Amino acid sequence: MKGIIKQSELKEFLDEKAFQYNAPQFITSDPIQIPHRFTAKEDIEISAFLIATIAWGNRISIIKSGNRLIELLGNNPYDFILNHSEKELATLENFVHRTFNGTDLKFFIQSLKNIYTNHKGLEDVFRRNANEDSLQPAIHEFKKVFFSIPHQKRTLKHISDPLKNSAAKRINMFLRWMVRQDNAGVDFGIWKSLSPALLSCPLDVHSGNVARKLGLLSRKQNDAKAVYELDTSLRKLDSVDPAKYDFALFGLGVFEGFK
Repeated sequence: MKGIIKQSELKEFLDEKAFQYNAPQFITSDPIQIPHRFTAKEDIEISAFLIATIAWGNRISIIKSGNRLIELLGNNPYDFILNHSEKELATLENFVHRTFNGTDLKFFIQSLKNIYTNHKGLEDVFRRNANEDSLQPAIHEFKKVFFSIPHQKRTLKHISDPLKNSAAKRINMFLRWMVRQDNAGVDFGIWKSLSPALLSCPLDVHSGNVARKLGLLSRKQNDAKAVYELDTSLRKLDSVDPAKYDFALFGLGVFEGFK
């Protein structure tokens, strides 16, 4: 698709690609396969949050690390969060995925326990802090709640903050998994208190490059300002379900080498 593209033609093209890649076969090569093992809401959202947190680098290595992480939690993440002993927590010390290590994981488990014990769970923290246009302010507030208990400075980097101009790719992906109503069985849509219209497309090198080639994004950096620009473009194409185009942009970039 070269040159100037009519918006109607662009929408038709991207709708087609979103439909193509937003399909069950997508799951088999994606880290989302790990939370798909679970049926209980809390197990799904906790495993999804942890897997999304380590979702950078090669997808095969993400899935391998994700499997190990869930095994360390006894394949029962919600129960582990609420009821772990100090001895059980210590078994996480040797975990590592790139710069996310056992120290980080142990804190994440403790913080999640605080959230489920004192803040009514992950969904409620995001719901309370969403505004009428976006979930990006809710991510900022979530980070404050997440680090409201004692923590090491090194762990702060594992939760991004859009209000500090981060694209927050991984947490936007997690929110897509939780909020987006998906008839294809990929995204879970179990957070009914939040509207899919508020979702932002997870912006990474692949989706960013494709978006620029299609004229959806002009900003060169993949940062919060670029997320806002891409949101604006995608919501013109579908104001109800803009994050569905993540499948189109990602699929075009990763599977088709779109140029």
